[in-house]
Amino acid sequence: MNNIACQLEYSVEIAVSLSFAWDWRTDIQNWDDPPAKFQLDGPFATGSWGTTHLPGQEPLRWQIRDVRPGIAFIIEVPLDRAVLMFEWLFEAVSNYRTRITQRIVLSGENATAYLNQVQTGFGSNLPDGMRRIADAMEKAERSTERH
Repeated sequence: MNNIACQLEYSVEIAVSLSFAWDWRTDIQNWDDPPAKFQLDGPFATGSWGTTHLPGQEPLRWQIRDVRPGIAFIIEVPLDRAVLMFEWLFEAVSNYRTRITQRIVLSGENATAYLNQVQTGFGSNLPDGMRRIADAMEKAERSTERH
């Protein structure tokens, strides 16, 4: 990565197995960030493209990169002479506990043009968003245990 303008990172530990965490997070049906709606064109695999739809805005295209099953994946959003990457890292803490880290990186020669938008949109919201994902994942895992 060159010309990094911003890097944000937050980790949560979740009371689910690594395989459950991976399977749940890579199922786009579980991506819940109202009012955004997500669409994936193809499988959750390196090279597949997706779209984020937000009311009143042009659809935002993104691509899945560097899928390492059970370990990590990157969602890359191409911008004008910049790129916004959302890297997800998965680490088993124990058999039924997983650490998930999201690293957001804005880079490129024109990255500073997007700096305020990224910091405002993700900076203060990242911890709450990760905790919300953790809570939803734990709730989903508990509901599958009952069935």
